[in-house]
Amino acid sequence: MNEWAERLAPSLDDFEQLALAALEGLPAEFRGLAADVTCRVADFPDEDVVEEMGLESPFDLLGLFEGVGRAHDGDVPQSGQMPNRVWLYRRPILDYWSENEDTLGEIVTHVLIHEIGHHFGFSDEDMEALEEAAERGE
Repeated sequence: MNEWAERLAPSLDDFEQLALAALEGLPAEFRGLAADVTCRVADFPDEDVVEEMGLESPFDLLGLFEGVGRAHDGDVPQSGQMPNRVWLYRRPILDYWSENEDTLGEIVTHVLIHEIGHHFGFSDEDMEALEEAAERGE
């Protein structure tokens, strides 16, 4: 019997475990800086997010940084604001995975780094360097 015949798509809990493993695999310095950012997993972005971003489909968004990034916060953080979060969207990520050669873990790590990078105002080059360091296990 084919080993895939009995497999189910990864659940939200599975994705949460992938996200935690991806966070733990990030370079220690970056992980320390991102300690105040929480990671959440949902099947899709909320309808409000889809509408605000002008998306044609909820499948168009793999992840989202929600909050005030350090690059946009003042010298003294504002009080009364919601905590900074990264959302990973399971169904769009699975859809992307099915059409690409990357492993699911690589995609989750990529989305996580990209969204946390928004928190710090990192450039695409900075985020690529972080991904390469995570792949090397630094």
